[in-house]
Amino acid sequence: MHPPLDRPHPDCQREIDDLRHCHATTSKLKFWGCNEVKYALDRCFKEEKRRQREVIFKDAEAKRAAEERAYQAATGKQLTFEEYLKQDKDWNKAVEERRRREAEQN
Repeated sequence: MHPPLDRPHPDCQREIDDLRHCHATTSKLKFWGCNEVKYALDRCFKEEKRRQREVIFKDAEAKRAAEERAYQAATGKQLTFEEYLKQDKDWNKAVEERRRREAEQN
């Protein structure tokens, strides 16, 4: 499956046009007739999604740090959540147990 082709995909328009042309000209009885064109479209969509995610998450670390500082200021706590987990004996015990089980399975 691919996303709807009626919304704009400027980087993939050539692949979309190729797929539509293939569907229009290839017999419906030929089940695999447009697979190569579809694979090219899938690769294009994958690259498009990777670029979109890159833009969306480019400032994620800075935003998370700002949220952490705001939380600390609001609650008066000086530890980050990660620092708290490092000090939590139960958490560390559970992490070690999980690692041990994973090592046994491999």
